[in-house]
Amino acid sequence: MTALDCNCAGSMNRRRAFALLASFGVSEELLAQDASQANPRSYRVVLENKSVRVIEYKSRPGLGVCGEGIHSHPAHLAIALTGAKVKVTQDGKTTYGEVPAGEVLFFEAEVHSAENVGGAGTRFYLVEIKGKDWKPSTG
Repeated sequence: MTALDCNCAGSMNRRRAFALLASFGVSEELLAQDASQANPRSYRVVLENKSVRVIEYKSRPGLGVCGEGIHSHPAHLAIALTGAKVKVTQDGKTTYGEVPAGEVLFFEAEVHSAENVGGAGTRFYLVEIKGKDWKPSTG
């Protein structure tokens, strides 16, 4: 675990997260857009097969680290290709942390926002695990 303290075990499940967001007027259809289709300037599918999908995500300061605004991910590995200073908001809690280049993190399926609060661009690989309930990351 890093200073980011992802609290992976306590992540909100996808159904509860969508219900909560719907109460704020955010539609499931909006959240269900495949990130690589919705935002191809930031997302690039590097590899995809029946077991995994690997996405490269590029970000500038002030934008998302792994998606824009509130978005979702299936269970995944996040591999920092560059260092990042991030602000993560999930389940009503906001945390700040640093992820060094080369860091590898595992996250269960989650809905959150993650902002690049550092002064430089960032790059991450997101390795989505394709389980029976897999749905692609949204952005």
